[in-house]
Amino acid sequence: MAWHLENIPDAHAVVNFAPTLLEQLADYNQQLKGRFKGTGCLKDPLLLALDSPVQPAHIEDRRQLINACLRLNDEKLVQPFPAFAKLAEIARWALEDADRLCYVNDQCLIDMLVWYHLAWMGESVKRNDVRIQALMNKARQFSFHDRRQLMIVIGELLDGLIPRYKKLAELGRVELSVTPYAHPILPLMLDINSTLEAMPDAPLPVHKCYPDGQQRADWHMEEGISVFESFFGFRPAGCWPSEGAVSTEALALIDRHGFKWAASGENVLRNSLRQSGLDDNAIHKPYHLPGQKLACFFRDDGLSDLIGFTYTGWTADDAVSDFVHHLSNIQATTDDDKDRVVSVILDGENAWEYYSYNGFYFLQSLYRRLAAHPDIELTTFSNCLTKGHVKPAELPVMMAGSWVYGTFSTWIGDEDKNRAWDLLTEAKQAYDEVMAEQNFEPETQAAIERQLAICEGSDWFWWFGDYNSADSVSDFDRLYRLHLSNLYQMLGLEVPQKLSETISLGGAGAEQGGTMRRGN
Repeated sequence: MAWHLENIPDAHAVVNFAPTLLEQLADYNQQLKGRFKGTGCLKDPLLLALDSPVQPAHIEDRRQLINACLRLNDEKLVQPFPAFAKLAEIARWALEDADRLCYVNDQCLIDMLVWYHLAWMGESVKRNDVRIQALMNKARQFSFHDRRQLMIVIGELLDGLIPRYKKLAELGRVELSVTPYAHPILPLMLDINSTLEAMPDAPLPVHKCYPDGQQRADWHMEEGISVFESFFGFRPAGCWPSEGAVSTEALALIDRHGFKWAASGENVLRNSLRQSGLDDNAIHKPYHLPGQKLACFFRDDGLSDLIGFTYTGWTADDAVSDFVHHLSNIQATTDDDKDRVVSVILDGENAWEYYSYNGFYFLQSLYRRLAAHPDIELTTFSNCLTKGHVKPAELPVMMAGSWVYGTFSTWIGDEDKNRAWDLLTEAKQAYDEVMAEQNFEPETQAAIERQLAICEGSDWFWWFGDYNSADSVSDFDRLYRLHLSNLYQMLGLEVPQKLSETISLGGAGAEQGGTMRRGN
């Protein structure tokens, strides 16, 4: 994504970083630097296997490694490479019968590991790095030297990524924004009953209030800003609240922390406009709540979901022409509004796995066509408010919701999701009791507080429910219960027996693996 913006001077975009992602990037970077110096070890099992001179001997370890190497889009990331496609065919055959795994030799595992990392490599790197091109041309029988070359490239990319975005921000080509520290759903943390504003009949967890939710929400905001500043050296003007989840209280919180803008989903705005007795088609402009300076922009669900889901099967030129056509229609219907802004917002990474060539041709064509269009100005939210002199309209009533369907149904209101909320609330109650009685060393207290924050993240609740694949749900179910168990142990408490019990089993496969939802 950085490469496209670096190579098209008139392109502009807002790029949001969750603070935990920044920390993860830094952690991986340090792991690789330590490994190259011989002073550290790798924690990621696939990188560890890629770097290891010895492959796993046990059948179950081999099965897990092969399964992990098959976790990518087969049509777009496997089949275009004949050598990888043949390996995947062999791997799937071997996985059908455990006895067959005995005959999968180390070279087969090594070649799968190399191709897995090559397939996920950014398209700009595949096209411009001669080391990666040499590996792709070799295609098979990769040596330890080949693997080390691949590790060096990965290390360079990790080391240079944040500085590249920082430079883009300094040049004014990109605006960087931030999310609350561990990606919590702020409105639910502040008031679980806000669920009922858009879902009046939704069942709620047994515990109807998250303890000290206001204090915890403030902590995530402050910590998020602090982590962002430590990486980029400046305070962000914009906040993308996790999953675009907002409410009156959440926007007041964001405003109080000094942000100039936030953003959410189209259905949140439509619900709020209807509740306010206003035209619910007036979606292409920012709004502010009475008494607040904070401007809130709202996602055009139709345009955003076309990129996220529909255009994956189109040719790049046809998709971009269709996109520009839709923008021209919006222009024609909003010609009398000098404050019009079209907000296209989607997950920054998830869509491109489903595009040919990792979205390379689509993104190149999209940015170039929009940058050159006489009636369209690529911009950022801050520039809209300052250089563009866009004035937010007043929105009398804000109905709580998120960018997914305009509700919180992806995170609460389902039996499994509600159970997860109750487990979190009970862990928080235990945390409060211990913290009131004990004085931990500052470093220990900070570690416990961070562990609680991880448990408060939104993604756990996202995956629970029968509309996600069983494999993905199983992974997140296990990790969530492990994190809650770690919190109890860090507090010096016995782990409750109920954390040994599965929360959710999952069900049918979700669109695009469940990593994204449509706005509508």
